[in-house]
Amino acid sequence: MLERLNQAMEHIECHLDQRIEVSDLARIAVTSEYHFRRLFSALAGIPLSEYVRRRRLTVAGAEVLAGERTLLEVAVRYGYTSGEAFARAFRVMHGVGPGEARRAGASLQSQPRMSFRLIVEGSSSMRYRIVEKEEFRVVGKKARVPLVHEGMNPAIAAFIRSLAPETLQRIESLSDQEPEGIVSVSDDLDDSRAEGTELDYYHGVVTSPPNPNSPDTPDSHESREGVEDMDVLSVPAGTWAVFENSGPFPQALQYLWRDVFTQWFPSNPYRSRPGPEILRTRLSQDAAQAEAELWIPVERTAV
Repeated sequence: MLERLNQAMEHIECHLDQRIEVSDLARIAVTSEYHFRRLFSALAGIPLSEYVRRRRLTVAGAEVLAGERTLLEVAVRYGYTSGEAFARAFRVMHGVGPGEARRAGASLQSQPRMSFRLIVEGSSSMRYRIVEKEEFRVVGKKARVPLVHEGMNPAIAAFIRSLAPETLQRIESLSDQEPEGIVSVSDDLDDSRAEGTELDYYHGVVTSPPNPNSPDTPDSHESREGVEDMDVLSVPAGTWAVFENSGPFPQALQYLWRDVFTQWFPSNPYRSRPGPEILRTRLSQDAAQAEAELWIPVERTAV
């Protein structure tokens, strides 16, 4: 897997002055576009689109200083439709405009080219299981929040605090299958998974879908269930990888998702597929320790 990823990285380097299609990179890595984006961001620490942008501006910066092409020629070569657009992106990356950099011979920023290698540590193992689940629903309250990679998410924390205790009790009473109890669900994430992009966050439970053989209308069925004022996410049947972890809070949770993509996926015949990510967390009485269960939608790859 890592060898194929490095072949995809070489493809990026050879096509910085051309259009780079994620579908081509995914084909080289023998995986889906969805999984390639997620695996890359987990391994590299930045979204794929941001890495490509930085590499282009790094190489473009060297050409600006070399002075062999006009600034407009450099801009067009690296995919910018105007000199103004190139100048704005160049200033964001390097802290100076291209004209100023060429006149003054300014120091520029550099995004090194990346390659991936396996580091064998062997100091810990990951507990996981594969679960086939029928169609289910996530029922609870939803908020649109920004993505935060490190630390607590203030928007999510404020949203949870806004929920009344009786609302939380009513939500929890609807849980009828694993993962049991109230869970945190992330859905509809931006493909780039860049810091600050938005996602749908559900504070809810996993529960069975309405019985299709029930003579009730959907409205009367939801009213009887007590979900008429709830947000509902329908999730089709599929395969899930379930990971367990425990340790200091919140570090244990922050590292779990990272380890799934940097350690487990490259070593196992599965890839992620579109779908919500479900996190079940149980805190110790003093909130210093956490036990976590992370559910990731997966599909098996050809061996």
